[in-house]
Amino acid sequence: MAFEGLSSKLQETIKKLKGKGKLSEKDIKEAMREVKLALLEADVNFKVVKSFINRVTEKCLGSEVLESLTPGQSVIKIVNEELTKLMGGTESKISYSDNGPTIIMLVGLQGAGKTTMCGKLALYLRKKNKKPLLVAADIYRPAAIKQLQVVGKQIDIPVFSMGDKISPVDIVKASIKHAKDNSNNIIIVDTAGRLHIDEELMEELKSVKNAVNPNEILLVVDSMTGQDAVNVAESFNNSLDISGVILTKLDGDTRGGAALSIREITNKPIKFVGLGEKMNDIEIFHPERMASRILGMGDILSLIEKAQSAIDEKEAAALGNRMLTQEFNFEDFLSAMNQMKKLGPINKLIEMIPGFNAKQLEGVDLSQSEKEMAKVEALINSMTQKERKSPSLITASPSRKRRIANGSGCTVQQVNKLLKDFENMKKMTKQMKSMQKNNKKGLFGKLPF
Repeated sequence: MAFEGLSSKLQETIKKLKGKGKLSEKDIKEAMREVKLALLEADVNFKVVKSFINRVTEKCLGSEVLESLTPGQSVIKIVNEELTKLMGGTESKISYSDNGPTIIMLVGLQGAGKTTMCGKLALYLRKKNKKPLLVAADIYRPAAIKQLQVVGKQIDIPVFSMGDKISPVDIVKASIKHAKDNSNNIIIVDTAGRLHIDEELMEELKSVKNAVNPNEILLVVDSMTGQDAVNVAESFNNSLDISGVILTKLDGDTRGGAALSIREITNKPIKFVGLGEKMNDIEIFHPERMASRILGMGDILSLIEKAQSAIDEKEAAALGNRMLTQEFNFEDFLSAMNQMKKLGPINKLIEMIPGFNAKQLEGVDLSQSEKEMAKVEALINSMTQKERKSPSLITASPSRKRRIANGSGCTVQQVNKLLKDFENMKKMTKQMKSMQKNNKKGLFGKLPF
């Protein structure tokens, strides 16, 4: 999970402070020493750590904290504010063109996930009612053009290419005319990368930049490379004056050093983060929400946004009504499971819950829950439509149970368990409906509390 190591260490340090009724200067300095070590172990740039610790210590040693009735809470507030500032303060939005299509250049080294990120960004922008065009301007890497075309086909977004014999500058220039002719208002350019930074690469990218004057130059970097990612960001920024950064593979980065260092070193914002392998695994980077996650304070806003974008509101309301009217059946159950799956892996959702601490999940295999859901899905898919709508048909028929078990690769016992769990769930919703009715009649209003 993202920031797992740093998050657990910071939460442990803060927990110690919260347990004390009064804080001395010694307490704060000892806590800051632990925070410093936690940040360094998370591969945060040394200069960034030094500056951050000095700012936090200075504020914590102020009279407002030392004389506060809740000094621990005051320290948490300061650390939260400074972490937020460290990562940029607020979200940084894309700069759209007022005249003609918006041109976004994606740059970076090979292996950072640049081509895939072109597709993720295009899909994200299409959901925002934009009409993107992907442009294949990497003419050097074998199969780079083909890879972008495959990505484009997967998400049904057009790809403009002219082969690998035309210069990147001419390709991007031609793509602008193509975009205007086809009413595309966003152009996302997949540029060439290298295994390392060299003068030839930078000169080519400068040529493209000077020729088309892009609205955004976004650097794609692999967050798992830690300090290397920060060094790459600094080099690209010095040569191209990038407008922002996209961090990929943040879900696999347990340290988080790149996310906490890049803004301070380059003075350029992190605009997006990649949090998985699927094409919709891209999020706007919210510094304040990320700081909140790191400190175990959750990220309810992101959880709500994820639910709003993934779940069909009308379908969810209809399912809720059917549950309360006892019409709920296995077809509805399958539909509800599919809605839940759209929210993503369980471990990513848990990170957003306030009070979450990675240590609480040590030894817990979250994949088991997902495996159980897959089994339930297989069982329901093995039922006939009639059986899904009338589960009682299965309850009364051992032969139906055997057929469903064989068709799903499960056992008859698992079929029985599913039927029992389903009936228990229906009983619970019946009780909820009964309580709802009683409340409307005013029975609870007569009580003295």
